[in-house]
Amino acid sequence: MHRYPNYFPHRHPDDELDCVPLLAAALTADPARAFLQFDDRAITCGEALAHIAQWQAWFREQGLAQGDRVAVMLGNSVEHIHLIYALILSGIVWVPVNTRLRAAGLEYVLQHAEPKLFVIDDEFDAVSANIDCAGATRVRLPSFESGARQDTLVTPAIGVHDPLCIIYTSGTTGAPKGVVFTHRMMRIASEAALRVADVRDRDRLFMWEPLCHIGGAQMLLLPFLMPVSLHVVPRFSASQFWPQVKRAGATQLHYLGGVLDILMQQPPGTEPSDHTLRVAWGAGVAASAWHAIERRFHVQLRECYGMTECSSFATLNTTGKPGSIGRVLPWLELELLDEHGREVGIGEPGEIVLTSKVEGALLPMYLKNDEATQSALRGGKLYTGDHARRDADGDLFFIGRRTDSMRVRGENVSAWEIERIFAAHPAVRASAAIGVASSVGEQDVLLNVQFKDDPVSWEALHAWASERLASFQLPRYYRAVAQFELTASERIRKHLLSRDVGDAWDRLRH
Repeated sequence: MHRYPNYFPHRHPDDELDCVPLLAAALTADPARAFLQFDDRAITCGEALAHIAQWQAWFREQGLAQGDRVAVMLGNSVEHIHLIYALILSGIVWVPVNTRLRAAGLEYVLQHAEPKLFVIDDEFDAVSANIDCAGATRVRLPSFESGARQDTLVTPAIGVHDPLCIIYTSGTTGAPKGVVFTHRMMRIASEAALRVADVRDRDRLFMWEPLCHIGGAQMLLLPFLMPVSLHVVPRFSASQFWPQVKRAGATQLHYLGGVLDILMQQPPGTEPSDHTLRVAWGAGVAASAWHAIERRFHVQLRECYGMTECSSFATLNTTGKPGSIGRVLPWLELELLDEHGREVGIGEPGEIVLTSKVEGALLPMYLKNDEATQSALRGGKLYTGDHARRDADGDLFFIGRRTDSMRVRGENVSAWEIERIFAAHPAVRASAAIGVASSVGEQDVLLNVQFKDDPVSWEALHAWASERLASFQLPRYYRAVAQFELTASERIRKHLLSRDVGDAWDRLRH
């Protein structure tokens, strides 16, 4: 392990690969610098610094101390960004809450993370009003007066391996796991994003990703690592995308969650011929669509692979080979292992197993989940549960996930989370959620349902589920099953279930 890694060109010799000193120094160095644009509003370092100091004063009024947790359920906004910076600089652990969570999913995160505060805005008042906050005080997003007296920025001693946030990821058949994401991991994720997106001086980075997702959070340090600016919009909108890109002069696009599929489905010529995008980066472009996307949008595709547990990024395709996730990033080592822990041959599938050359690049643990931690971290290696193969050139190709999960619009979706909700419906005896091919993004959810005695209509069942599941967890397809085939341990043999949706009820067509 290298205490002072040299894999990151933006690190100064005395830089511990940290977030707090970088952020504090950059904000104070040039108060007049506009580093952020939210829609049509420019934000300077001085303005951000003033709002961060207001947030820190508010933290003290709420009785928060370093190491406390604050859950945040907010849409993209300038104040949300200021809040995140303030939490980082204060050593208060940020718990981003996916804004699409509902009912049981929302309660689970709050009960498991045990935050002292749960910050919401008006948009999420109704969905959070009647849930069990597990002792957290639910508070509305406060408003601060512009030009009011500001306290001095406070930056306590915060270690690089201290938790910066707890990010919940649904990558297994069980309950969501809380990834303890440290200050060093966030810094590595940010440095890696510069490399993956081929960021250059004076680039304008288009940011539509929700801040509750690591794909958005990792972008917030980039203007302080290079002379670039962030151009943030509230959410992705297919109808507004190209006008937004034109106004921003944006040079990069992150294609999380099927964004490119959506743009490709628009009529030819929707995109202006003189648009400024140079690079599209992300995961999930099929080899068959690769060249068509590059030809239509005149962008370079930079496909990558990663997961929250390894500081977000692990591989990058810099050659443009269609369908490949490229090769491992320089601060990591990657093995493809079979079920006996042996390296597989060329073209053979194996589990992606990562080792870091940088201390603290891999998660230290899952929050309050020793079993999951011990399963993932073995002998200093991260066993990802994902499978890939390597071709004769040494390039990697992602195959799929070992675990019972799906990838829907950029979100990992656990079948267990879906099935446990439907198990509570009085008409449902058993259900099995599986992933099927989607025209947008990676997969859609097909729910196979075995009813008890009297079945209910699919419309009624879906409406019931809509109040309890996040939008990305909701099945698109429903199919009735007379009886499931079970293993000796009474588990449903999902591999025998058909992925043909021809006989399924499609909620988008009814």
